[in-house]
Amino acid sequence: MFVRTATRRNKDGSPVRYVQLVENEWDPATKSSRMRVVHSFGREDRLDRAAVARLAGSLGRLLGREPAGASPELAYAGSVAFGGTYLLDQLWQRLGIGQAMTAMLGSTRRDAGTERVLFALVANRALDPSSKLAAAHWAGRKAHIDGLPATTDDACYRAMDWLHEVRHALERQVFSQVAAALDLEVDLLFFDTTSTYFELEAEDEPVPRDDDGSPAPGGGDTGEAGGDGPAAGGFRVLGNSEDHRDDLPQIVIGMAVTRTGIPVRVWSWPGNTADSKLIRQARDDMRHWTLAKIVWVADRGFTSKANRRYLRRGDHHYIIGEKLRSGSAEATAALSRQGRYQEVTGNLRVKEVRIADDERFVICHNPDGAERDAAIRARLLARLKDKIDGTDKLTAAKRAELRGVISTKPGLNRYLRVTPGGLLRIDAGKARAEENLDGKYLLRSSDPRLSAADIAAGYRQLLEVERGWRDMKQVIDLRPVYHRLEQRIRAHVILCWLALLLIRIAETTAGTTWNKITDELAQLTLGTFTGPAGTFRQTADLTPAQHDILASLQIPAPKKIIQAAPASP
Repeated sequence: MFVRTATRRNKDGSPVRYVQLVENEWDPATKSSRMRVVHSFGREDRLDRAAVARLAGSLGRLLGREPAGASPELAYAGSVAFGGTYLLDQLWQRLGIGQAMTAMLGSTRRDAGTERVLFALVANRALDPSSKLAAAHWAGRKAHIDGLPATTDDACYRAMDWLHEVRHALERQVFSQVAAALDLEVDLLFFDTTSTYFELEAEDEPVPRDDDGSPAPGGGDTGEAGGDGPAAGGFRVLGNSEDHRDDLPQIVIGMAVTRTGIPVRVWSWPGNTADSKLIRQARDDMRHWTLAKIVWVADRGFTSKANRRYLRRGDHHYIIGEKLRSGSAEATAALSRQGRYQEVTGNLRVKEVRIADDERFVICHNPDGAERDAAIRARLLARLKDKIDGTDKLTAAKRAELRGVISTKPGLNRYLRVTPGGLLRIDAGKARAEENLDGKYLLRSSDPRLSAADIAAGYRQLLEVERGWRDMKQVIDLRPVYHRLEQRIRAHVILCWLALLLIRIAETTAGTTWNKITDELAQLTLGTFTGPAGTFRQTADLTPAQHDILASLQIPAPKKIIQAAPASP
């Protein structure tokens, strides 16, 4: 016999936990073991703990032993991390992610414990990022995962393979449940991409791929596409690296984020995929996920006319950055327009200029950024002056050599002028023109309803995506990726997304950073004690700070005794 906790849900979805004394008995008819309730102690929050303690003492006296808590032979056997995994598991279940996975697993022959393995991998990314082999060792031995005493690396790989199979259905299910549970505003979606590289000597072998960059059905693992079939290409291939490692194969990852920083979808593409294709696929994939009209917010890399026209389909709109130094007709016309700036905040002013009938242009000015740009330009001009001073005495060949060196430094080369006679000079006209751009950036939007201030504020929130990439790479440790197979690399990205989703929900709800949350909850451990009466596992007492964190997230305090097992006869 042993004590267990059963969970029931009220009509409003709130959980209620009941404490029961149960035993396993053999059913000869079904030739299997089944659980039988010997006694129900009632609801956990109304449990008469004093009565239970008296019962435990009475049983101890019946056996001629002292209660386990008073035994002088009680020994501490060790402890594992508990607080972080408990918080994440509560959010995981509240958002319905575990239930969604369990429902999908019900139609397969896979072990129902796959959901627990995947949660353990997500928790590992959020708390102690490591390889899947190390994560399998971490779960159970270093951290408590409810319902998963231990696992193996093979179980982790099998779970990831299944996750890849159901990724599209799961992503939509998670989005629907998270949007409903948190009442997410999905009228404004921020999209951006990054890349992650691999320490490989060669690119992946090309395989036939569909329009989404995934291996085409029936295309096999290798081979070239021929005729009118799908285009062929590898997954980890050379491309424009965000990490400045153009010498290494990479993949491209895209992410859509709400205005509050909640990541709602993630994509993986081959490393040489063009930006225009990325945002178009993201727009198509999100089209059926929400009934609301979406305003897409993207950086300057997605500002092409074809992209803007594509984002307007279905009466959606966009806010996109425009390069002021691009020399485009729109940028030139916007800068030449006169008008007053409107103060939005202490470090942001906006001015709307009319250039086209179907688009709106907003010039944003950051006074602090203007001072920073001016200081940087002054340093660049001083360095350039040091390099070219006295070069009039050099030979034409030496000046040409120095000019070539400077051309490899874009910051300096921007202000370099070469006279018809081959002399090197500072371009004063260029420097004066740059002064007019200090602290400024240009936005274009198709939405006629938004004010200029709203357009600027919406674009500034694109920083939430950049913060997401930073946390993906520094907190969750997206790289290095310890996988070779494409489906497992894609599954690894999904695990990172789920971890970031839980982290962002915890941060936005608790109103503090993930680092502060984990610092406090790291002290909440689960200790194992052994004695003559048996073994039990008990959580440490909650500190006031830990209690406040759980309360802010509306998470109940964990029960004191997690597990109790009587001693063997």
